[in-house]
Order: sequence, then C-alpha cells, then structure tokens
Amino acid sequence: MSNILSIKKSLDIRFSEVDSMGVVWHGSYMLYLEDAREAFGEKYDLGYLRFFGEGYYAPLVDVQLQYKQPIIYGMHPEVEIVYHPTEAAKIVFDYKITEGERLLATAHSVQVFMDKEYKLVLGNPPFFEEWKKKWL
Repeated sequence: MSNILSIKKSLDIRFSEVDSMGVVWHGSYMLYLEDAREAFGEKYDLGYLRFFGEGYYAPLVDVQLQYKQPIIYGMHPEVEIVYHPTEAAKIVFDYKITEGERLLATAHSVQVFMDKEYKLVLGNPPFFEEWKKKWL
C-alpha cells in the first residue's frame, strides 16, 4: 500500500478574485488549484523548477472542476490536494476546497511529461521514478 501524499493550503479570498456579487469568479479556481500544486511541490520536492531543471515540462492536459457552493469574498477556505499514484507517465491530483465542514468545490487534474522540444514523454522520466521510490 502506498503512502497518501497530501497537503492543505489556506486561501485568502481577495477582492480582485470576485465578481460584482462578491462571489469568486470561476477562473480564480484554477489559481487555487495551482497554489495547491505549488505547495505540494514545495513539500514533496516535485515543483515546476525541478521538472525544468531535469529537462522536462509537466503541462496540464485535463482539469475537471465541480462547484458545490459559492466562495464569497471574505471567506477563508482551504484546498486539500491528494496525489494519486499511477504507473503511467503522468501526475494525477484530486482536490477539495472546503471552509470548515462545508464542501465548496472538488477538482481533478492530470499532467503529462514533455521534453524541452515539446514532445510527449511516454515513459516515466528517471527523476520521477526516483521521486516515486522515495515518497511511495
């Protein structure tokens, strides 16, 4: 059984992220997911600068988001990100955005590896195989 790799990242809703009703604009959710991925990468040594330093990019190829309840200006929700191991050369995360017990949104993302010539890498890069051995 693998370790569950996850983190929680607190969010402060800024005025620039909401519409005229004080509700978070839908595009801001992508920034919250990005913030979670960056925090995950910082904690588990799997950040974008590492990908680049190893000679790879890790673009998003699939993002699914379900809005459950609105996030309102002044709220202080948190986003939880959970890594899901796979044998394929991809990085899969699930997310929950909550405030207390209230579920505000769920999401799922998939990233693949590309080399610096923007070609899809079908096998796991060596650094990622080492990363998996260390953390899983």
